[in-house]
Amino acid sequence: MATTYKTPGVYVEEISVLPPSVAQVETAIPAFIGYTEKAKKIVDDDLLNTPTRITSLLEYEQYFGGADKEESIVVNIDDVYDSSGALTRKIEVPEPGSKSPFKMYYSMQMYFANGGGPCYIISVGDYLATVSKTDLGANGGLAELAKEDEPTLIVFPDATSIASPTNFYGLAEDALTQCQKLQDRFAIIDTYNEASTFASTLRSGISLGTDFLKYGAAYYPWLKTSLPYAYDESEVGIAHNQTTPPAPTAAGALDGLFVNDATVTVNTELYNQIKVELAKLTVTLPPSGAIAGIYARVDRTRGVWKAPANVGVTNIIGPNKKVSNEEQEGLNMDTSGKSINAIRTFAGAGTLIWGARTLAGNDNEWKYIPVRRFFNMVEESVKKATAKFVFEPNDANTWVKVRAMIENFLTLQWRGGALAGAKPEDAFFVRVGLGQTMTAQDILEGKMNIEIGMAAVRPAEFIILKFSHKMQES
Repeated sequence: MATTYKTPGVYVEEISVLPPSVAQVETAIPAFIGYTEKAKKIVDDDLLNTPTRITSLLEYEQYFGGADKEESIVVNIDDVYDSSGALTRKIEVPEPGSKSPFKMYYSMQMYFANGGGPCYIISVGDYLATVSKTDLGANGGLAELAKEDEPTLIVFPDATSIASPTNFYGLAEDALTQCQKLQDRFAIIDTYNEASTFASTLRSGISLGTDFLKYGAAYYPWLKTSLPYAYDESEVGIAHNQTTPPAPTAAGALDGLFVNDATVTVNTELYNQIKVELAKLTVTLPPSGAIAGIYARVDRTRGVWKAPANVGVTNIIGPNKKVSNEEQEGLNMDTSGKSINAIRTFAGAGTLIWGARTLAGNDNEWKYIPVRRFFNMVEESVKKATAKFVFEPNDANTWVKVRAMIENFLTLQWRGGALAGAKPEDAFFVRVGLGQTMTAQDILEGKMNIEIGMAAVRPAEFIILKFSHKMQES
């Protein structure tokens, strides 16, 4: 800063010679868009269609409530008496005949169980609503998300309850379009169902080009979780079948059940047996909620540049469908380029994410999830850091500071293992200056062009071990 001195004396000036620094943005802040029991912080529905940041499941329950309770659970009790009058009792609880379409709460449980942290919730309606693309998509919750800068992942836990696959994948296209426009987020996409045609339905349902497909990834199959269904005892039906002797008398619900003139109340033997069987009835979910938690866990423990694959999924019994090597070949690589990442179980290793490809699976630049998300992080971090140079003099002094700032940041990324190269200059370059990235006309027009190149590490997707016979030499 130029100063005019008018009074004789000694003056001290501090000269800034160090460049500013780039602060790395968060990489795994998902936004869950769906339906909740309530949306209340202060007054009724004051959080409806309002992106709300939370950090725990307890906070979610405080603002958005719990799961939608099932209304079609029936307990089958079969009592068989032998000739001596001894009783053999069998209790079974089949899958509910008509399941709730709302999966947000269960997905939040899976997200936090798999390593999730801070996230955003956008409630688009309560459990009296019908799941629709209109509520969730570009004219609903997704539009509200576009106004937020922090979220980096997009998840639709309830979307598989949309009435048609056309609308479901139309919603996925809306999410990919927002990701491509803002360039700071990534979409985690489920398959609409697990029918035999799920892959072809996805590939025909999403018709965007590579510039959009590189901002999302799809996962299959759904997950058989260890989460029990939520239910109200007054809505749990009882079906009692019995052979003689005594004549059976049974009411129709768990909270008022009579079997053989004995009231089933809390802590009675039969009541506890029924509760044990009900706990075995667990929820099957699309994998996106758990995947979002795994992204957060891997980013935190390793880095965004590490592929979120060969990583275990917790809080589950296993995948709802088994995927073989041959089946995965068609999912991982297809002429359409739309890769679908498999979730598989391996003996001794448990259930693992076994794929790390974006929907642009045939694109050599953007086929891998960690490469796309790492570039998202660097682009957003550098964008925010260089904002302080807007309207600064477009001269060599500013260019040196900008280049040094970005080089320091990328050197830290290289040291952390995100960039490939024996030394920093092999791993990245930063160019800015007259004659390098700008012409005199660019400077007259107020443009400062900065070119950044990075050699991002890529996952070792195929490890080939080659063996041969070696001839005896002595």
